[in-house]
Amino acid sequence: MKCNVGKTDRNIRISAAILITAIGVYFTSWWALVAIVPLITAFAGFCPLYALLGINTCRRTIKVN
Repeated sequence: MKCNVGKTDRNIRISAAILITAIGVYFTSWWALVAIVPLITAFAGFCPLYALLGINTCRRTIKVN
């Protein structure tokens, strides 16, 4: 897998995950579980949807093992 999630994109994903988690906890709903997706893609540095659409926000192409 090649890195396709850049630093700014990663920070946005982490912020979104925190916000989604807070909303899910506040309303005691399942939305907190949705936060797992942006967290995984942020820390992995790879987004499968970006790969399908040919989007790359990473400046350098780095192989992620």
